[in-house]
Amino acid sequence: MAMMALPIDSRLQAIRSVLAEHTRALLIAAPGAGKTTRVPLALLDEPWCRSGKLLLLEPRRVAARLAAGYMAEQLGERVGETVGYRMRGESRTGPSTRLEVVTQGVLTRLLQDDPLLEGVAGLVFDEFHERSLEADLGLALALDAQQGLREDLRLLVMSATLDVPSLLAVLGESTPIIDCPGRSFAVETRYRPLNSREDTARQQAAVVNEALQSDGFEGGDALVILPGVGEIRRLARQLDVQTASFEVRELHGRLSLAEQRRALRRDPEGRRRVVLATAIAESSVTVDGVRIVIDAGQERVPVYQPRTGLTRLETRRVNRASADQRRGRAGRQGPGLCLRLWAEEQPLIPHGEPEIRQADLAPLAFELARWGISDPAALAWVTPPPAAALAAGRELLQRLSVLDDAFHLTALGCACVRWPTHPRLAVMLTRAVDLQARPLACAVVATLETRELDGERDLERALQSRLAERSNGPWQRDARRLARIAGCELEVASLAPLGELLALAYPERVGQRLEPGCFRLVGGGLATLPEDTPLAHSELLVAVELDGQNGEARIFRAVSLSSRRLEALYPESLEWRTRLEWSDSEGKLLGEQVRGLGAVVLARKPLQKMPREAVHQALLEAVRRRGTLAFTPADDQLRGRMALLRRIEGDAWPDWSTASLLDRLDTWLALYLDRENRLDALDRLPLGRFLRDSLDGSRRACLEELAPERLPVPSGSFVQVDYTPCLQDGEPVLAAKLQELFGWRTTPRLVRGQVPVLVHLLSPARRPLQVTRDLESFWRNGYPQVRKEMRGRYPKHPWPEDPLSAVATARTRSRR
Repeated sequence: MAMMALPIDSRLQAIRSVLAEHTRALLIAAPGAGKTTRVPLALLDEPWCRSGKLLLLEPRRVAARLAAGYMAEQLGERVGETVGYRMRGESRTGPSTRLEVVTQGVLTRLLQDDPLLEGVAGLVFDEFHERSLEADLGLALALDAQQGLREDLRLLVMSATLDVPSLLAVLGESTPIIDCPGRSFAVETRYRPLNSREDTARQQAAVVNEALQSDGFEGGDALVILPGVGEIRRLARQLDVQTASFEVRELHGRLSLAEQRRALRRDPEGRRRVVLATAIAESSVTVDGVRIVIDAGQERVPVYQPRTGLTRLETRRVNRASADQRRGRAGRQGPGLCLRLWAEEQPLIPHGEPEIRQADLAPLAFELARWGISDPAALAWVTPPPAAALAAGRELLQRLSVLDDAFHLTALGCACVRWPTHPRLAVMLTRAVDLQARPLACAVVATLETRELDGERDLERALQSRLAERSNGPWQRDARRLARIAGCELEVASLAPLGELLALAYPERVGQRLEPGCFRLVGGGLATLPEDTPLAHSELLVAVELDGQNGEARIFRAVSLSSRRLEALYPESLEWRTRLEWSDSEGKLLGEQVRGLGAVVLARKPLQKMPREAVHQALLEAVRRRGTLAFTPADDQLRGRMALLRRIEGDAWPDWSTASLLDRLDTWLALYLDRENRLDALDRLPLGRFLRDSLDGSRRACLEELAPERLPVPSGSFVQVDYTPCLQDGEPVLAAKLQELFGWRTTPRLVRGQVPVLVHLLSPARRPLQVTRDLESFWRNGYPQVRKEMRGRYPKHPWPEDPLSAVATARTRSRR
């Protein structure tokens, strides 16, 4: 069939030419240019592509199905012939398929199974600007495979908007860039904020009717972009209630391919359409005939949820770049109208964050280990994985026994590879065979991944009601798919092993009752649920959903667990170990022998004798936790001297700041612990002497020379220098009676003459008269006024007119 001309057509030859000579390229094509469906078909007959198939990567399942269907139609074929698609749990391909449209996670599995990608000639990353975690990982692995194994593999990254500098940094500065402008008409924008106290769907329906009756847009179809299927269904019901001369169509991932394709086409009877779509309509597909866009201003994005330990979709306000992209949908085929369902002054963030910066990185850590990478810097990332998040992901995998200490897959980790799910759930599916509970594990994993179970806190009861349903919903289909992988029938005989299964996936969330409704988790934190629930009185439970990561968390869903079954799952819980706890109230260490899992104690007995080393370590940890050390004033003087030397001469001198010493207690204080087992005894130790003894003889002599404790003054006295201000980057202070400094023209200096002391001139009553760094200037300019004010008050003390020629003294005038 004849194809309508699109802007990308003028760039197809340039794309062919570039990929004929280069293995990497960037395509920046404005929305509506036709890049998704025209570019892959144009590449199929290129010489480099004839020996293998082409993979087109789409960020969403709906986009993958629709793109495959549209391209197959252009060839006059059915999906599964030349053009097919593949995604988790669904595939339509055949022996003649040369172009596969796949979701981004499929590419990672293909690369992991076959890094050579045999039979694949090229990869096309579509809508890369959405920056999903799977797209970032897929590109990093593809680049690694291309560089080391497949130099002939073509990579084309394309999008409406691209961070070109960041992409060139990983693809290479010489990577060709093809730019294709779109076809866009003027779009009028109106704002229609909704009232949060009124029914949302009713207000949205009123805006739809307003838009359809707007002057100049009477013949155009309307596209309403909503965050999810629930919102689509509610608005569809509201529109059905009204008398309308338009047809309501839905566009989302739960529809069949035929229903999705029908939503994109104009009504054959010429009626106006109102297409209710998820964010799939923002960039991945074009809805023919649309002149009006109504934007709810929300999007569902994947966000890691600590309460479940899984990544779920979360509804949040759309970012400005996405809002502008949605607005542009109204101007594809003529002048358009966009109604935004928020206030014009509502601030929007400029861009969405790459998913890699906000996601749970345990799955990424698992894929890196499977790829054989221990250092993520070995791969080229558009946005490198944050170190802290990656470390947390690896820590979880080690706790699950999926990774070893070198971040390599263990035997259990290798067995988990077969499951297309989160690693913690893969552990449950793998180890379920030991419990003869594979069917139940498949049902549990599908339930946790596909939907929230409302209302019931007891997961066993909630799951029981779901298993009794005879519907063919998403979670039942996913459960059957997992059962096929497991090689079992989905026939759940008993829910008895449920607690054990969940303890395999969530070992850190096993909780022990301290009192009704309050539980201590394996990691030591507390978690609570209402006392009036049956689970509040369980001795042990597994918290599947909870909020809060520190301190006390609320349990949303859990299942009870027996201690006998916990011991069978984790044999290490049968081993006795010494547990020492510091008692702040008693100021000493208390010890006992316990067995259990982490902070969950299944049995305990008294400890006859506490190991001396353990007592000392507990003492040091108590000091660290307190955050202070019991320094005397003399100790602070010594530390101030050292702080001054370190500030002037650098690392040649040790760091004796409180923070540094607390970090290094094992290297300087532990040496002097003997029989102390109480904190107050430790506080009486001569800490300053220990620090001084840590210096060798030459260093101690140098300390006395460069920062002496006392300085001689003209009266013959030796006056102590106050170095405590140096602990806070201040100056050393010399405080002396004014009469003792007569004749002293030059301010004394320390540390090889580099640091002048701050002189505090005192009255005979040792009250401050003047502070100066320049004695000569003081004698000349400040002293006359001081003499005038003080000699009447202290007549027995000398106040000569010329202090520079007077004899310094610490005494009063001689009696006559």
